[in-house]
Amino acid sequence: MSDKEQLLSFGFAPERVDWALKATGGRGLQPALDFLFQNESKPTPSDLGGVQEQKTQSSSAGADGNAEDDEDAAAIREVYGVNATSGAGGEITGADVAGSSGVVAQSIKCIQCGKIFRDTGLANFHAEKSGHDQFEESTEAIKPLTEEEKKERLAELRQQMLEKRSKKAVEEAKEQKANEALRRKAGQDMGAAREAMKIKEANKEAEKRKQEKIDDAKARAAIKAQIEADKRERAEKIAREKALREGRGYQSGEQSSTPAAPAPVAASSAAAASTGIKGSEYPETRLQIRLSTGGPTLSTTLPSTETLRSVAEFVAGQSLAYNVESVSFTMQFPRKSFTRSDLGKTLKDLGLTPSAVLMATP
Repeated sequence: MSDKEQLLSFGFAPERVDWALKATGGRGLQPALDFLFQNESKPTPSDLGGVQEQKTQSSSAGADGNAEDDEDAAAIREVYGVNATSGAGGEITGADVAGSSGVVAQSIKCIQCGKIFRDTGLANFHAEKSGHDQFEESTEAIKPLTEEEKKERLAELRQQMLEKRSKKAVEEAKEQKANEALRRKAGQDMGAAREAMKIKEANKEAEKRKQEKIDDAKARAAIKAQIEADKRERAEKIAREKALREGRGYQSGEQSSTPAAPAPVAASSAAAASTGIKGSEYPETRLQIRLSTGGPTLSTTLPSTETLRSVAEFVAGQSLAYNVESVSFTMQFPRKSFTRSDLGKTLKDLGLTPSAVLMATP
């Protein structure tokens, strides 16, 4: 039976059936039924030649989306007694369920669930949906529905289709909402990662600038110390040349008025003179140590019997830039440089008693 004949058997007017088949492009029974239900309040066009084919939801859906509509169409066929054709490919045929008694079969019965079907097409549809595979021929006749019962059943099936589509729309909305939440969360996580990276880069840049400032300060201090050392050396040279021109010997004590002659040195010499003890025999040695890397001048008082290594250890303990094994010392007045071999000599033997000013270089 064709789609048009089945629609006519449902009670639809011939002109509305032609309109539905034209509008759906003859894609089948279910699209035509959907079109008739959706446009039941609209009048039938007088000229069907101008009707354009419409893309319906049921025609654009895939095989999975049409499964529920196929079930509804099968139920409608069952209501109106439209026989479906059977064939090969695993479908149930009359021969599969025919008995050997020769009794005329009125219906087909599922042995597993007890449902009765009008024809093999509906039985095949039930087998695909439920997975049941045991059927038998039955002499129980299915009583045809009255027109009133057909209308009620049709309205019930229409309501079921609407409910299924509404439920599907709600599920799609939930899925879309969940996907949107996931997308937003992924965006937030990415934004947080970018912000953390910016903070890390800013901290790194600030630390770099801080280290550069420290390095610049050290370099300026070293340059300043070198300038001061050069000034003292020039002053000493001028004083020595002046003493030679005047025909007298040069002594470093004559430079007591210059910046290179510190007050502690003069005070220590005065203390030694007041006690009547010779300077070289003084029991303690007061040292002022200037650092070539910059920074405040270090002061310490050590027994005159201590070695120069003790002074190196003192300097290394005050500044991390100095190491006991690599630090070297020089004295401006008189000009003298101490070698590594001098580290084992006492301050008294090196002539640093009672006081002296040293320049320490890493």
